[in-house]
This record gives sequence, structure tokens and C-alpha cells, in this order.
Amino acid sequence: MAGDLESRKADARMQMRAERAAADTHGAALKLIENFPLELAKHSPVAGYWPVGTEIDGRPLLAALAKAGRTICLPRMETRQGPARFIAWRGDETLSADAFGVPSPPATGADLSPRLIFTPLLAFDRAGRRLGQGGGHYDRIISLYRAHGAVAVGLAYAEQEMGEVPTGAHDAHLDWVITPKEAIRCRVGGLRGFSG
Repeated sequence: MAGDLESRKADARMQMRAERAAADTHGAALKLIENFPLELAKHSPVAGYWPVGTEIDGRPLLAALAKAGRTICLPRMETRQGPARFIAWRGDETLSADAFGVPSPPATGADLSPRLIFTPLLAFDRAGRRLGQGGGHYDRIISLYRAHGAVAVGLAYAEQEMGEVPTGAHDAHLDWVITPKEAIRCRVGGLRGFSG
């Protein structure tokens, strides 16, 4: 039932916004670097995101990957309907607001096709189900670039984990989730975590 699913998602979003806001943020960004699996470091370009509100800050991880020679890009939404463009970012360019008001690289920058996609989220589970803000932007992004071999990685606080995230047929799953406590390889049946 679509209505029931949307109701469960709305309830979960309300609950997990509160969980994320109350999460232990002390040293979280650096702990993401400590827990980052080396097998993921081979992928480039890497698509990051500019943290908004209480989203976990993955920028230090992006900086570490850039220092290791990986190409970094950030999304830019030209319209609120999308699609997102991923534009090269060296970390020193002046950013400007996109259609959602999120700091983004200039529209004149080079478009890239990411092989590793960091995604913000409200909730995750160990099967790779992800709950976002409800616009479906990252579901479309993940589906599009996964067809070209990209890996989807959620960045989150450990407090954002749920036993089972409510999802529908069009919700894209994550391959990994990295928290300040561990890296989780998401597999339906036979999941394992990697402590950092």
C-alpha cells in the first residue's frame, strides 16, 4: 500500500531527524576517515556533498581522498527537479548556491561521472536501505551511476541506524555505510561490519 509506505516513511523521517540532531558529533568527521575501507579508495572520481543542517560532514574525508590523488566532485542542482550535475571541485573554488540554496561548484565547471558516491541520509539499515529527505534525488543519482559501475556509500552517525528502513521499489540501496564507529558492507543476508 503506497499510502501506508509514505506514512511509515514520514514517521521514520520525524524520528530520525531527532536522532541525527542528538548524535554525538565530537570528532565524527575524522572518525569517518579512520573507518574508510581502503578497497573503496581505488574509485575516482568521488562525489561528495556539502553538509546541510545536521548532516554528517564528509568534507575532511573528501580532502584526504583528494590528497591521495582522487578527483573530487560535488553535485549542483540547476533546478529543484534535477537532474544533478557532478562538477569537479578542488576545494579552493568559490562556491555558489544551487537551486536548493546548497553551496555548489560553479555551473561553468567540468562535469564528471562519479565512480564513488557519498550520500547524506536520515536513516540506514544493514541491508543498505536508505531514507532520505523524500525528493528521490539520490535514488535517481545512485540508479543512474550504478549502471556505469559506481559504488554508493552512505555517510551517517551510528545513531541513524534503524532495524529496517521503510522502502519502496524505486528506492536505491547503498553498497556501504560509514559511521564514526564502523564501516558496514551492506548485503542482504550475510552482512558484516568493519570496526575502525
